[in-house]
Amino acid sequence: MDFFLVPIIVVALLVVFLVYLTVQIVPQAHRFNIERFGRYRVTLQPGLNFIIPIADRVRDKLDIREQVFPSTPQPVITEDNLVVNIDTVLYYQITEPRAAAYEVANYLQAIDQLTVTTLRNLIGSMDLEEALTSREAINAQLRTVLDEATGKWGIRVNRVEIKAIDPPGSIKEAMEKQMRAERDKRATILHAEGERQSRILTAEGTRQQEILVAQGDQQARILRADGEAKAIERVFSAVHRYDADPKLLAYKYLETLPKLADGQNNTFWVIPGEFTEALRTVTSAFGDKSETKQPDVSESDDVDETPQSDQDETRQIGQDDGPREIESLDAVRAADEVAKKAEAAVNEAKAEVKAVEDAVGGRPLS
Repeated sequence: MDFFLVPIIVVALLVVFLVYLTVQIVPQAHRFNIERFGRYRVTLQPGLNFIIPIADRVRDKLDIREQVFPSTPQPVITEDNLVVNIDTVLYYQITEPRAAAYEVANYLQAIDQLTVTTLRNLIGSMDLEEALTSREAINAQLRTVLDEATGKWGIRVNRVEIKAIDPPGSIKEAMEKQMRAERDKRATILHAEGERQSRILTAEGTRQQEILVAQGDQQARILRADGEAKAIERVFSAVHRYDADPKLLAYKYLETLPKLADGQNNTFWVIPGEFTEALRTVTSAFGDKSETKQPDVSESDDVDETPQSDQDETRQIGQDDGPREIESLDAVRAADEVAKKAEAAVNEAKAEVKAVEDAVGGRPLS
């Protein structure tokens, strides 16, 4: 019984092994290239597939998803004879598994070398500054060249990016100094522009302030002048309308003089120039009454017939009243001088009235 069990077990294991070799399960997004006796036969699709054991074998298992291939930094000489290291990143995808396996021996190495060669051709026609600022143009040209070359390999290059362009250390230092100088220059320009704008705005503000102050002062003076003109016009109109007596005006003027002493300094008096005119008016008013009572001696034609005794008595009385007559004479002279000064003050007042009339447009104040 044991003699028959061993061959059965061997046959069963052989069958299992043959089934294992016959059945091929291909994952999603993968392709298997099958060779029969060393010749390409078919590319297996994802799912369950059957092959002939021993006759068929799996040649390549390829991933058709988009792949990323980072290349090593390669030295490249620019047009201005500077050696820079360029690091690139390649995004590719296998579109034809058969061509990728049989048209090129190692498609990754081929793509890497093609990328380096193309970069050297492109960067060699540019200077360093142009190479640093033209990455988009370099990427576009590099992708075009790689697409044309890798199309027959069954590979599509989706994207090529320059990851880094590293110039020499001395060039980096010089570039940093240049960049620092440019930034300092821009900072200085911006600071100067800010100072300029600040001064302009300050000057504009000062100008507007002065204009507004001047306009306000002008309006205030105009209103003040109009108010004074209307006040003077009303005063003179009232005086001429009611025909006020000069004596009354002089009395009212003298009546207001005590108000000048209504200050903290009672020892200081302000006597206006028109005071003489008022004093002259009052003096003339009282002087008319005294002149009417005294007879005019010069016009009398009668001879003084007073007796001698009466004349002696009169002389005696006159001698006794001498100081009083002298004081009256001094008062009359002082009043005459005050009257002259008052007349000059009246003339000045008329001139002031004339100037006010001219200021209000030449209209009379009466």
